[in-house]
Amino acid sequence: MDPVRRPRGRPRKPVLLEPAALSPRRGLHDQAVERLRALIVAGTLPAGSALVETELSAALGISRTPLREALKLLAVEGLVELRPNRSPLVAELRPDAVTELFEAIAAIERAAAELAALRITPAELDRLRRLQAEMEAHHAAGALAPYFALNQQIHALIVACARNAPLREAHEALHARAEIARRRALDSRARWDESVAEHRAILEALYARDAAGAGRLLADHVGHTGTALIAGLARHAA
Repeated sequence: MDPVRRPRGRPRKPVLLEPAALSPRRGLHDQAVERLRALIVAGTLPAGSALVETELSAALGISRTPLREALKLLAVEGLVELRPNRSPLVAELRPDAVTELFEAIAAIERAAAELAALRITPAELDRLRRLQAEMEAHHAAGALAPYFALNQQIHALIVACARNAPLREAHEALHARAEIARRRALDSRARWDESVAEHRAILEALYARDAAGAGRLLADHVGHTGTALIAGLARHAA
């Protein structure tokens, strides 16, 4: 029913999970990782909340062994904080960690955009153009969830178009933490508007095969997102 326990002093918020969400035909801990990651990224499992193993395993319909394996993997991704003899926590976003995260993502995506500008195919450019158009339509409609999904697709596609396996692997290792951070940054309408324009400029640089320009624009875009998130965390703390 409710896999989340809030820190002391806060009321519990019911979190409903779909029954029989996991299939016995696939690795249970892999499915648990996917399910829990999605709930954390969406904010359904909020930062700072305790994850009670007995309740969570019942909600997902799995034993505690695959659940613990899933929590260990999520801890490696930086989404969960494991604590000796206590329930794990959904990791908090800390300003110092956000700064380091976005420094790493900016460096990876700058390199990826520089390579993608030289290696991207016409078909991939057309796909990016279509994704951009769809994303702008969702922005105009104020539909954040579908906008965000397309935003993530665009970032992943640019990295894929670099055709560099180590870069892609490094990007994927940070992907889940980046999803949470980017989603939180878009809570600001001003940042959302700014982000759309930045994506448009990145796309034009890729069309122009401007490697240096595409890399600079994408790195700046990532940096602006990190700055917006840190400002939002400061407002929330105040």
